[in-house]
Amino acid sequence: MTQVTDRGLRLPAAQGRPPVLATCVLRGVMAAGLGLGALAVLVTVVWISSPYPDSGPSGVLRAVAALWLLAHGTQLVRPDTLSGVPAPVGIVPLLLVGLPVWLAHRAARDALSYEREPEPGYGDDGGAEEGGERTALSPVWTAFTAVTCGYLLVGAAAVLYASDGPLPAAPLSAALHLTLVTSGAVGAGLWTAHGRPRVPLPGWVPGPVRRVLVHRRTNTAVRAGSAGVAVLLAGGALLAGAGLVWHAGAAQDAFLRLAEDWPGRLAVLLLALALVPNAVVWGAAYGLGPGLLLGTGAVATPLGVAGTPAVPHFPLLSALPAEPRGNWLTWSVAVLPVLAGLAVGWWTVRRATGEEAGEGEEAWGRGETALAALCGAAACGAALALLTALSVGPLGSERLAALGPVWWRTGGAALLWTAGVGVPGALGLRWWWGRKAAEPPVSGVVPVAAVPPVSGVVPETVAEAAGVRRWWSRVAWRRRKGEVAESGDREPYDVLPVGAWHDSGVREVRRAALREASGGLMPDAPAGGEVPERPAGAPVVVVPEPGEPGSAVPVDSDGLPGAGDRAEPEPEEREAAVPGDQGEPGPEGSPLPEAEGEPPAPH
Repeated sequence: MTQVTDRGLRLPAAQGRPPVLATCVLRGVMAAGLGLGALAVLVTVVWISSPYPDSGPSGVLRAVAALWLLAHGTQLVRPDTLSGVPAPVGIVPLLLVGLPVWLAHRAARDALSYEREPEPGYGDDGGAEEGGERTALSPVWTAFTAVTCGYLLVGAAAVLYASDGPLPAAPLSAALHLTLVTSGAVGAGLWTAHGRPRVPLPGWVPGPVRRVLVHRRTNTAVRAGSAGVAVLLAGGALLAGAGLVWHAGAAQDAFLRLAEDWPGRLAVLLLALALVPNAVVWGAAYGLGPGLLLGTGAVATPLGVAGTPAVPHFPLLSALPAEPRGNWLTWSVAVLPVLAGLAVGWWTVRRATGEEAGEGEEAWGRGETALAALCGAAACGAALALLTALSVGPLGSERLAALGPVWWRTGGAALLWTAGVGVPGALGLRWWWGRKAAEPPVSGVVPVAAVPPVSGVVPETVAEAAGVRRWWSRVAWRRRKGEVAESGDREPYDVLPVGAWHDSGVREVRRAALREASGGLMPDAPAGGEVPERPAGAPVVVVPEPGEPGSAVPVDSDGLPGAGDRAEPEPEEREAAVPGDQGEPGPEGSPLPEAEGEPPAPH
């Protein structure tokens, strides 16, 4: 399937608008057809392996069409019930939604691949057509309309074909959900084709909305809200998994009773896997406090279960709590929204303190920080309300008409929790980080400005070694990028103890090595290991390291380079200082020769 979608249908630029429209329509048709084909393969394999199939190939294909419509959010109807009243089926497996959305997104993204160089009269700049008139539609709107129409044509055919099957689709629900999902996926694909630009916004966007969208607070709120949603979903997954493990016996019993043969159990397993994202969202809603509806008149919250639950016999639903009163395990889920609020505040204060601000931006004040955290909490609540609305739906009439969390309660709880914890948390972190940054350096610690530059070391590393680096800086990020050398990449060394360094035996060995490196220029050490004192005004000879060129730098009596008092050696002395061809050293006491192009060796 990936090879088919990756291979674009390209047309030469010399061709006109009708071939372009036909190609875009064909892309939409192919995207819808690939989604139907993938589901048809999966359902057909299960049907073939079943020892007792209930219908023929036509029934299987109609079930495939109904399943494809359900992946778009369309509500199905089950007419054959015990009561004779048609029962709706509205819970959408969220994992199944990714397939049609991805295919429509790719079709729209590749639709502009052949319009990178638009022909005159059909470009983005609205060039003139024949006769001097401008085009009515730009290539973006042309591709959007054509791809969407092609996809919806297949969707309409699927609705008509599934109407005679066991699970026909509700016409109004199919029209609404197919249009919304297809338009959103195609629009996102076209936005991706243009590089996901944030600005400039289209001209039809109102001025106030434009200012809000491009404000720096909006970007911070989206990131903080996304962090809160990620924490809630991670906690929801943990709660769902823990509940499933806690009620493992009931889940196994439900799994074995639903199907007696292995093909049927495989179908139940695939359906359970497709509903795992729904279980994650339900777990997050349970941790926020509003809980879950277990049928009309029954609700499960961390405080306990009220009413009489009426849930189908399904493995994932066996993880729902059934105890009438809660305990300390269920009460401990209150940690989840607290962590989500702290995540919102932490991501907000990173921008408020200027850590992630752009160049030239200043840190925010308390009011702007609190407002940004509140906007992040609102974004978190809106996102969780949307996810909850997508993950729930009816499974029948009467008692099963309400199953799962209520979207507005879940979104409101997420807003209250993240705002109540995130806003004070952001202000507290802002004060604490500002206090830490304003503290004077510790006694005995060299300030960053006083640390001399080290060759090949990033300034942040020097500041980190000085002990005054802020702990939330980006050194760790740069280390992951490879811009800062790790400690393991540097050559290890050891520090000799003070006593060993000044030991007489070690001193003699060190002097012998220096004398050998100097070519015999250093005098022998006097007996007893005592070093004679240097007369006042006598020059000091600095010997280079073994194997490296160097030069001698005479210093005055104070130990500083005597640039003005240094006398240029005579030619005879210069010649005598250079060893001969036979490797004989020059006379003792003469300075070492200076290599060409090399500065004087440090002393």
